Amino acid sequence: MEDFAALLDETLGPDTGFAGSVVTGRIVRIDDDFAVVDVGLKSEGRVPLKEFAPPGQKPEIKAGDTVELFVERYEDKDGSIVLSREKARREEAWTNLEKAANAGQRVNGIIFGRVKGGFTVDLGGAVAFLPGSQVDIRPVRDVGPLMGQSQPFQILKMDRARGNIVVSRRAVLEETRAEQRAELVQGLKEGMILDGVVKNITDYGAFVDLGGVDGLLHVTDIAWRRINHPSEALEIGQKVKVQVIRFNQETQRISLGMKQLMSDPWDGVAVKYPVQGKFSGRVTNITDYGAFVELEPGVEGLVHVSEMSWTKKNVHPGKIVATSQEVEVLILDVDEPKRRISLGLKQAQGNPWDVFYEKNPPGSVIEGEIRNITEFGLFVAVGPDIDGMVHLSDLSWDQPAEQALAVYQKGEIVKAKVLDVDVEKERISLGIKQLEADPAAEVLDRVRKGDIVTGIVSKIEANGVEVRVEEILTGFIRRAELARDRQDQRPEKFAVGEKIDARVLQVDRAARRLALSVKDKEVQEEREAMRDYGTSDSGASLGDILGAAIRRQREMATKGE
Repeated sequence: MEDFAALLDETLGPDTGFAGSVVTGRIVRIDDDFAVVDVGLKSEGRVPLKEFAPPGQKPEIKAGDTVELFVERYEDKDGSIVLSREKARREEAWTNLEKAANAGQRVNGIIFGRVKGGFTVDLGGAVAFLPGSQVDIRPVRDVGPLMGQSQPFQILKMDRARGNIVVSRRAVLEETRAEQRAELVQGLKEGMILDGVVKNITDYGAFVDLGGVDGLLHVTDIAWRRINHPSEALEIGQKVKVQVIRFNQETQRISLGMKQLMSDPWDGVAVKYPVQGKFSGRVTNITDYGAFVELEPGVEGLVHVSEMSWTKKNVHPGKIVATSQEVEVLILDVDEPKRRISLGLKQAQGNPWDVFYEKNPPGSVIEGEIRNITEFGLFVAVGPDIDGMVHLSDLSWDQPAEQALAVYQKGEIVKAKVLDVDVEKERISLGIKQLEADPAAEVLDRVRKGDIVTGIVSKIEANGVEVRVEEILTGFIRRAELARDRQDQRPEKFAVGEKIDARVLQVDRAARRLALSVKDKEVQEEREAMRDYGTSDSGASLGDILGAAIRRQREMATKGE
């Protein structure tokens, strides 16, 4: 044995020099999860099969294949050579990576694992660290699609002694992006149509990757119709066709548009939506000053708050319509150059005062609930949102206004006659007393201006005397009309219940009131006496004439009896 050991040492030397080196071997056979390899030494080595394939893949080796292996130890406790395919690949990879790093070249690798602060990358046998900040130009939420795929990396740092390698995918993307950007920007012009991919979405728009350079697609340029948020029409990763709207050479900012590639729905809108035409639309937005209604995708009109309701005044539009509600509107005005359409909501529903007038012309009798009682009359419901008013003077023919008003209560159902409908002023006048004939109508028909009537004093006032004529009409004699002589024009000389003959000066049929004059009656009697019994020019005194007239009247009265 000593001779054999000496012979071996003589042949190979006491330090074989194989440990730590890479040798070529031939696979003898496959035993379970190991490959038995002959490297031409005194014994064979066993190498785990998993070292013959990249992480996550199955090894494709068989007996007879030649492979390079790393000799870790010349002989273990069992006398076998300890070999490593992985370390052999690593040694080879390190050598190649050092050359690439020195030359500033990119290297290909596969992201296969996740570690604290980043990811692990297989660089053909050598394991490198990819920091999270170096994965992409912008933060990436899901790295799943990037894992398991061969892609280029840039080596940032190498330390063979410690076995550390730091790589960057971002550096490669930035370099590639800069090249593509320079090439794209060089030939970029406004009006060009390009293909892109939605890369990011914000509240004000979306960033579209044009192949190395990003452009901003503003929310107002996505579609002709109103879009509140870009996510309503776009999603990340979506392929889109866009047009370059503006390109600033100095800032390198690119503004994009999608709606510019579609036909403008406003072309010929005045023909499609003529004034006074009635159309259906959908409420898209509500503001303090009105509501926007979409007539078709991309065409909206404004219903001003003043055009929303006939009856609801000073009410927020949100209390009349709701977003997404289907409504019928009337076209009030179209300004195609300014892309404005004025709409009317109330006009499409019909003026309730017009509707009421058509159904209930003056003279009609209606029935409604008393909605309110005021000091000047009753408000009676004549429609869902409109009222008619019964004035105090139209409550009763005979009762005083305040006394007649006290009879009614809020919520009571009453009948009334339509007296007048003013559509323009939105007023409806009603009357309750008009449901019955005026009891004074017959008397008013008989009494004429200039007639002599007899009244009974009902009230004495400082400025005159009030009388009742035929117990139904009210007459008033002003102080100056109480007598011909000024000294006799005293209201206090009359008593309530006293009869007075007076001449009718004026007839107010609406107020059922007469303006009377005792003075005019006396003057008229004097003129008639002067005409019948002589004048002062003939030598007779006024007393003689009046005395004769009185005697004449007495004689006529006696004969009549």
